[in-house]
Amino acid sequence: MASAEEAKELTLIDHLVELRDRLLKSLAAIVLCFVALIAFSAEIYTYVAEPLVSALPENTSMIAIDPTAPFFAPFKLTFYVAFLVAAPYILYQVWSFIAPGLYKNEKVIAIPLFVSSVILFYSGIAFARYLLFGIVFAFFISVAPEGIQVAPDINSFLSFALTIFLAFGVTFEIPVAVFLLIWAGIMEPEDLASKRPYIIVGCFVVAMLITPPDPFTQSLLAIPMWALFELGVLAGRMAKKRSEETE
Repeated sequence: MASAEEAKELTLIDHLVELRDRLLKSLAAIVLCFVALIAFSAEIYTYVAEPLVSALPENTSMIAIDPTAPFFAPFKLTFYVAFLVAAPYILYQVWSFIAPGLYKNEKVIAIPLFVSSVILFYSGIAFARYLLFGIVFAFFISVAPEGIQVAPDINSFLSFALTIFLAFGVTFEIPVAVFLLIWAGIMEPEDLASKRPYIIVGCFVVAMLITPPDPFTQSLLAIPMWALFELGVLAGRMAKKRSEETE
């Protein structure tokens, strides 16, 4: 008969094997999405860069300083797009791994949080692509000194776009983070609301650190961050009130 230590070790090994399998499935999903999208890498890059290209002066285009950039820049962007496309499946694998260890009341909260996290992350990227890019690029190009021809490098644009996409995708997760703090009892809604002035200052500090060094772009990130914080406090307050009524 196996000892308790041996049974515990077997359970740990089973968990590690399951974790490995789910990581491999997630990696396979990314690779499959990448293979399916690689033929459209040039079109994907053109789509992402369209707000910048539209804002460029007439008879001006983007340039490639590095001779390999016309190939590797769309290639790199396509990999990130493949990851985004596979994200729901990856989160499903994460959920399937941790769900057996959750209590029933935790599962009730976790499922909406997982779905909300995906939607909010995509919303942050969409906000940057459809609203921020058009405004920011038009502003930067319009203030270029006379005699300066604006011709952005495709690698520089890609680095800028990926940074902004990640920044907005992560910051749009603020409601989920605030809700978890309230739901776990770490913070009270009233305590967070009383710290609103510090939160607003913190939003602008974070925006200053992760966006280009201009007040215009920083405000376009800081203000949504503040609004999302307020949304998280509201959701946490409603959830706490419902919990108290249930008890």
